[in-house]
Amino acid sequence: QVQLVESGGGLVQAGGSLRLSCAASGRTFSNYAMGWFRQAPGKEREFVASMRGTGSFTYYADSVKGRFTISRDNARNTGYLQMNRLKPEDTAVYYCAAGPTAQVILNKYDYWGQGTQVTVSS
Repeated sequence: QVQLVESGGGLVQAGGSLRLSCAASGRTFSNYAMGWFRQAPGKEREFVASMRGTGSFTYYADSVKGRFTISRDNARNTGYLQMNRLKPEDTAVYYCAAGPTAQVILNKYDYWGQGTQVTVSS
């Protein structure tokens, strides 16, 4: 089992930045790929970014490419999502997830955090 806890969400004005953290416990974090997803009200949960367990190979949704950066510190068992130039349409609950491979598909991830709210005002 891997337990994931997100933090760092909040209210920010458009154009601002936030850094989300995902603290992992349980099994060795570096053995798992990490993904970030988000879910806006009334919408399905969607892929944001993913990274392999080693920290290599990153992949981003087109909507966040160039603005968001996924990273991880395996020594600290923590993953991150740096979000810059935020837009109102980025407003959502953001979830981190862990799984065997870096995927864009939700059901490929075995473990999920509880989510953290990000609200971007215009």
